[in-house]
Amino acid sequence: MAMAPFAASAAQFPSSFTSSFSSRNQSGMVKKSLRVHSLFGGKKDSDDNSENSSSKAGILGNMQNLYETVKKAQMVVQVEAVKVQKELAVAEFDGYCEGELIKATLSGNQQPVRIEITEAAMELGAEKLSLLVTEAYKDAHQKSVQAMKERMSNLAQSLGMPPGLTEGLK
Repeated sequence: MAMAPFAASAAQFPSSFTSSFSSRNQSGMVKKSLRVHSLFGGKKDSDDNSENSSSKAGILGNMQNLYETVKKAQMVVQVEAVKVQKELAVAEFDGYCEGELIKATLSGNQQPVRIEITEAAMELGAEKLSLLVTEAYKDAHQKSVQAMKERMSNLAQSLGMPPGLTEGLK
């Protein structure tokens, strides 16, 4: 089956096509070509460039503004987080064992500050004393961690973060 030579006019195709042309090569054969411009979003005519370049500049400008806004927000978060950490470092949280025979005190960043043992706890023996100290320490630690989570959650909410993101902090 022989194929018919390709011949088409520019009117048969969208404006992105240029009409075909014929030329003879050195051996005398006719060569047909078709030039295509911007069939799939390629080069556009020069009169369309002004509209296209301004929209690209607008997009890039918006991206730059978004980038700068994010950078500013990061700086605010860092400053506020450092402030909260300093507040927590000087805060103290007391934890007690059953009967309040022992009081353990931790800082807001979970550093031990002191352990206070009553005379009554000393009389219970080493094994029971050890359990009571551990219980008081765990209570103080839990209170310290809870305070940290609450302060970080408050910070996140004050910065406008959606409530769903701060739920994991509680």
